[in-house]
Amino acid sequence: MAARKTTKQTNASAEELKAYYKDMLLIRRFEEKAGQLYGMGLIGGFCHLYIGQEAVVVGLEAAAEEGDKRITSYRDHGHMLACGMDPNGVMAELTGREGGYSKGKGGSMHMFSKEKHFYGGHGIVAAQVPLGAGLAFADKYKDNGRVSFTYFGDGAANQGQVYETFNMAALWGLPCIFVIENNQYAMGTSQQRSTSSAEIYERGLAFGIKGEAVDGMDVLAVKAAGETAVAHCRAGKGPYILEIKTYRYRGHSMSDPAKYRTREEVQKMRDERDPIEQVRELLLTGKHATEDDLKAIDKDIKAVVNASAEFAKNSPEPALEELWTDIYA
Repeated sequence: MAARKTTKQTNASAEELKAYYKDMLLIRRFEEKAGQLYGMGLIGGFCHLYIGQEAVVVGLEAAAEEGDKRITSYRDHGHMLACGMDPNGVMAELTGREGGYSKGKGGSMHMFSKEKHFYGGHGIVAAQVPLGAGLAFADKYKDNGRVSFTYFGDGAANQGQVYETFNMAALWGLPCIFVIENNQYAMGTSQQRSTSSAEIYERGLAFGIKGEAVDGMDVLAVKAAGETAVAHCRAGKGPYILEIKTYRYRGHSMSDPAKYRTREEVQKMRDERDPIEQVRELLLTGKHATEDDLKAIDKDIKAVVNASAEFAKNSPEPALEELWTDIYA
C-alpha cells in the first residue's frame, strides 16, 4: 500500500501541534549542535544524526503511554529526547563525560534510562530486534497492558534475526510494535538496490503479522498509525509492523560524505517534505501561532541545547575506577 499523505486539515489541537513542533525542533537543534561538537573534536567515535527523521519518534511517542518501552539502534539521540530524557545527560554522554546517562562510558550508541523505559541504542545492526521482543515477552508475562516499540532500519530489515524474531513474536502473540525506520539508504545503499520487496512491512505477512506503510515525514500520519498499532497490541492481537518511510538529511554517520545521492535530491526533500516545516505551516495557517511565537520557541530551544553543550563541556571525564562499575548491571 502507499504511504499515508499529509493533509492540510487536521483535528489536532493547537496545543498538540505546538508540542510536536517543539519536540521535533529540539531534536533538530540538538543534533545540529552534536554535529558541531563532533567537528570540534569533543565527540569521538561514531555519531549518527537523526536530522530529517524527527517525525517518526515524536509521532510514536504521542501514541505511547506511561510504562511503554522503546529500544533502537545506534541512531538513537532523537529517541532519547522524544521520550523525555534530559538533554544535558544525553549530550554529556555523547562527549564521554561523567554527567552522561552511562557515566561517559557508552558514548553515542550506548545510553539507557530505566526511568524512561528506554532500553538503549545498539551498535550491532538488528541486534536490538530480538531484545525488543524480549521486552514485549516480559510485558505479556506480567499482563501489564504495556507495549514495546522496537525500532530498526531498512538495512537491518535484511538481517536474518529479524525474521526469527517475527516468528517468535507472532507465535507467542507478543505486544511488540516493530518500527522500520526506512530512510531509503540504510548505511549507503538505496533500498531499490538492496531489497527485493518494495514494501518491507509486507514481509510480516508470512508470519501473520499485520502492518502498514506510513508517511514518516508527517508527524500526524505517524501518530495515527501509532495509535492503530498500539490498540492492536493492547487488545492482545499480537505484534504489528509499521514501515515508516522517512529520510535522513545527513550521511549515515558523521564520517559519511553521502556521495551515493545528489545534493539536489536532499534539498528537494528539505524544501518539499520537511516534517518540522509541515507543522510550522499548520500552526501559521491555522492561526495557532505567529511568526514571532515560533521564533520565540526556537530561541528557547536553542538555549536548552546550548546549555546541554555547556553542561557536557564542564562535566569531568569518568574516573578510572568507573571502569570497574556497571559491568553486570
